[in-house]
Formats: sequence, structure tokens, C-alpha cells
Amino acid sequence: MFDRRLFLLVATGALVFAGTVVSPAAEHAAFTHEGFEAAQKAGRPILVHITASWCPTCRAQNPILSRLTNQPRFKDLVVFDVDFDNQKDVVRAFNARTQSTLIVFKGLSELGRTVGDTKADSIAALLEETA
Repeated sequence: MFDRRLFLLVATGALVFAGTVVSPAAEHAAFTHEGFEAAQKAGRPILVHITASWCPTCRAQNPILSRLTNQPRFKDLVVFDVDFDNQKDVVRAFNARTQSTLIVFKGLSELGRTVGDTKADSIAALLEETA
């Protein structure tokens, strides 16, 4: 009986582990012009997150974005993080005035943006615009 319980425990653990490994999730990358343009040309759904390490609003957005972008419905999404302090040229190119800015694109078209949003429902609705 012990061997059977041990087998079931190990098998269940392997299934749970396998589910987390193969679970589809959005692609995350530091922003580069080349990567962004390639995603646009491919027609990929894109989220640009203008963020700063010292920003409390950005810190509140991060776990929400992590939960959302790990959902299968956002598996094709490409998330580009833009450092507000070190990538000022990119921040200006996106016409962003502050950190904690979220901008969504589908291919070449900007579909929406929000600043300072920390509500999971409205961030999810923004990401849904790329579907």
C-alpha cells in the first residue's frame, strides 16, 4: 500500500510540475527597437510597460501583469519593459510622460494606453484590446 501511495504522490507531483512548465505565457523582453519592430511587423499583440524600479505604482502593476500575462489567453502577447530612467529616448518616442504607463499595440497600431492603473480588471480589459 505504501508503494502505491508513493507512486500516486510522485505521479501527481509530476503532472502538476509538467502543467506549470508547459503552460503558455506571454513573451517578456527588455525593449529594443529591433525587437519591437519585429513584433509589430509580425502582427503580434504587444504590451509596452514603461516602468521604474523605484516606482510604487509600477511595483503594484508587476504582480497583476505577471498573473495576467501567464494566462493562456495572452500566450501570443509580447511584453516589452522600458526603463523610465535609462531609456529616455524610448519614453519620448512613445510620448509617455511618466512611469507606470501601459501601452498596447496590435501590429503597427496603438490600441490604447493607461497611466498609473493598478486595477486588475481594467488592465485585463486593456490587454484584451490586443486579442
